[in-house]
Amino acid sequence: MNTKFKALLLGASAIAFGVAALQTTASAADINDRIHADKSPWQVRVRALGVVPEDDGNIDQIAGSNLAYSNSVTPELDITYFFTDNLAAELILGTTSSKIYAENAGAANGQVGKTWILPPTLTLQYHFTGFGAFEPYVGAGVNYTMFFDQEATGALTDIDIEDTFGAALQVGFDYMLDEHWGVNFDVKKIFLRPDWSANGGTLTGKAKLDPWLIGTGITYRF
Repeated sequence: MNTKFKALLLGASAIAFGVAALQTTASAADINDRIHADKSPWQVRVRALGVVPEDDGNIDQIAGSNLAYSNSVTPELDITYFFTDNLAAELILGTTSSKIYAENAGAANGQVGKTWILPPTLTLQYHFTGFGAFEPYVGAGVNYTMFFDQEATGALTDIDIEDTFGAALQVGFDYMLDEHWGVNFDVKKIFLRPDWSANGGTLTGKAKLDPWLIGTGITYRF
């Protein structure tokens, strides 16, 4: 066998090996794509949510005054859409009530109002992969809180808390029991400081709520 023929044979073998490798890689990619194509991008969770606001705020007209707020537990629904295995957007929906207290405010001390709160929150999440059934994630986004059914009590004759935007940070995890069902634990920090007024606008201030939202519940991936 001459040298040229040996070189031609080796070249043909290398080409054949390369084509086979490309076919194998393409087949593996096709299988991976089919697996992910069968996995719905939609996920829902139902949680029990603890709302724990910071006890901070003020009445502008009373030096040294402070505001405090009641904690609450409420049901909450969230809807998640996965753009990729790692990137997703989550919208949480729920409503709760809160009582408002004045502190260090002289004759105005005590409960001064109550309100219902609707705080839809949208976050962009990064989901970590490679941990099996344990699926941790982090997120950041925006909250818009609406206050309704506001009622003044105690020293106030009326109260108006303004709807407002706030930033949101999030960390949590799902532990998947099978392809569809899992359990979830989630913590969010909302930076929420609405302005408020009362008694026909003669009293004003800022309610520094900045609540923690601590939730646990059930996950379902379609």
